[in-house]
Amino acid sequence: MENNKKKFKKFNGKRREKPEFEQKLLDLARVTRVVKGGRRFSFRATMVIGDKKGRVGVGVGKGTDVSIAIAKAVNNAKKNMINITIENGTILYDVRIKFGSARIMLKPARKGRGIVAGGAVRAVVDLAGIKDVVSKSLGTSNKLNVARATIEALKEIETGANNK
Repeated sequence: MENNKKKFKKFNGKRREKPEFEQKLLDLARVTRVVKGGRRFSFRATMVIGDKKGRVGVGVGKGTDVSIAIAKAVNNAKKNMINITIENGTILYDVRIKFGSARIMLKPARKGRGIVAGGAVRAVVDLAGIKDVVSKSLGTSNKLNVARATIEALKEIETGANNK
């Protein structure tokens, strides 16, 4: 019975199951396509999802409505999930990565230091479950590219750990 209480959350008197992944909206942009009759507006959502236990993903979705775009982005993020190894709440070693014009540097930090990172890097690292890390984002300030670069950096750590 104790275990059952943790799994469900009360919602208007009804019980609702907690979602599998936590999600964070990273960016929401209104994009315009010019056609013969005028402009067509749609929304592009960038979502980060993770379980705070080493699984994290970034996804992008476009739709005519914000909720449609967010749902597509979450599905895309689920398809692009990665697993990472977290040791003592931090990453295994420092890594530098370049993705497009975004350059990301991630370094392990001692216990209790916290997440020293900004914006998109913070969202990805937090939802991955990393508690202590130091980061620097160089180059672009584009949230989507910075998030993708962070995912690539975490993949690099994972493949490097498997090769050693």
